[in-house]
Parts: sequence; C-alpha cells; structure tokens
Amino acid sequence: MIKPKIGAHISMGGGLSKGIKRAKEMEVECMQIFAGSPRRYEVSLPTSIEIEKYKEDLEKEEIKPVYIHASYLVNLASEESNILQKSIKNISQTIDFANLINAEGVIYHPGSPKGSVKKKAIEREIKSILKILEKDSDGKSFLVIENTAGKKKIGTDPTEIGYIFKKINSSRLKVCVDTAHSLEAGNIKDFSEKKIREWILWWDREVGLKNIAAFHINDSLTSFGSQNDRHANIGEGYIGKKGFENLINIRETQHIPWILEVPGFDNKGPDKQNVDIIKRIRKKVIG
Repeated sequence: MIKPKIGAHISMGGGLSKGIKRAKEMEVECMQIFAGSPRRYEVSLPTSIEIEKYKEDLEKEEIKPVYIHASYLVNLASEESNILQKSIKNISQTIDFANLINAEGVIYHPGSPKGSVKKKAIEREIKSILKILEKDSDGKSFLVIENTAGKKKIGTDPTEIGYIFKKINSSRLKVCVDTAHSLEAGNIKDFSEKKIREWILWWDREVGLKNIAAFHINDSLTSFGSQNDRHANIGEGYIGKKGFENLINIRETQHIPWILEVPGFDNKGPDKQNVDIIKRIRKKVIG
C-alpha cells in the first residue's frame, strides 16, 4: 500500500553529515534543507569529501527524496535588475548544489510584483525560469515552484501557478503545495473531505497531480483568506489534525511526500513531536 513519506525541514548547521544525524534523530523519511542562509543570496557549494560522506550517510538512513529550499530573498519577478540577477544566480547555484548531492529538486517562492503590474511580473517570472532551466540543461534536479499565501505575491492559487507551468512546458518544472498558504490565500475554506477533493481537482486541472513534487505540511496560525503567511504546529491551527487526516485519506495524492515546516513546540523549527503527530495520523488512516 502506498503511504505518503513523512519528513521535515532539517537544519544543516555544522555540515551535511550533522544534518543527516538530526534527520535520523527525528525519524524522518524524507527531508528539505537549505543550501545556505535563507536570508542571504550566497550559496556555498559543499566539498567533494562532504558530498561523499553525505551520500553514504543518506543511503544508510534511506531518507529520500531530499529537496533544497532556495533563499527567501529570491524574486524572479522583480523589475529591479540587481535583485532579479541575484535571484537568478541564487536559484542557479542552488540547483548546482542539488545536482551535486543528487537532491530531487529546488523549491522556491515565486516572488512578487513589488508595486509593478502583476501580469508583467508574471511574464518576468516566466523568462527567469526559462533562463535558469536553459543554463542547467544537463541537470537532473527539478525546479519546484511553491504556492504563496497572499494576493500581493505571485502563485497564490492553482490557476496562476498553472499559467506559469504551462508557459514553461518543461519536465524539469514541478510544483510544491503548501497547506497553510492554501488556506491563507483563500484557495480552500476548510480541510473537510469535500473541500479537499475540490481543491485537489483544481490542482489536477491546472498542473496535473503527477507534477506535484511535495506537500509542505503546515497548520495555519491565521484564518481562511487572511493573506498572512503564518505557520502553526500540527493541531494548533485552523487546519487541525482532522484536516490532515482528511488530506492523507485522498488516495490519488498518497504518492506525494509530506514535508513539515512548522515552528516546533519549542519554537526552534520542525521537531520530532510534530513528525510523530503526522505519523500517528497516517497510521490511523492508512495503517
């Protein structure tokens, strides 16, 4: 029986191998990492020795897939040339990092118009993506666009992401769906089974379920349509344990890995307690 793999964002502080140790302690089955500080554009590529040790440790622990989240500063739709070039460089270098460690892909936030016309900003986004994929034409790691929480951003619903996805028309582009962002953006009013099925069908029409690379599993601290990107621990937000129970029950999406980006019960980021909660929900629903 197919079960969604349960994972979390894992700190790589101290090096890749220390990150694997943290992942093992949290008992994750897949994971997401950063290639550098999420508040900087710079990416530091690992050494060949680090890569070799990381691959050995990862295979031993059977943790896969692994995704890398790009810097939060990235804005591939910016009309400011300096920001746009730094954003393209960051994504390109992060994909280089992903290819070196055999990561499945690079997840990124599509950015915002920042006061410019949104339609024009979306076209800049498309041009930026095409430039990145053309530069890395021989790579294997996917570029993964994530849905956003507010109307001032790009990619706030399946239709907007679907437009970008269809314009790019590349097997190298995939999608990550964040549960909290979806509620906050007003895409799904509640996580009842009926509403989830409508929401999933929307995604399927726009991008196809086979192109959803991962779910970011986050409860939402703010309510439906709030436009605020605020995550909560599982069961402490507006989605609730029952909402995730309903989502895990959707058979058509059970192949998609679940990655937690919650604040953690000690406010230090995703933790074993949240992972265990989701695993118990999975066991209750699927066995």
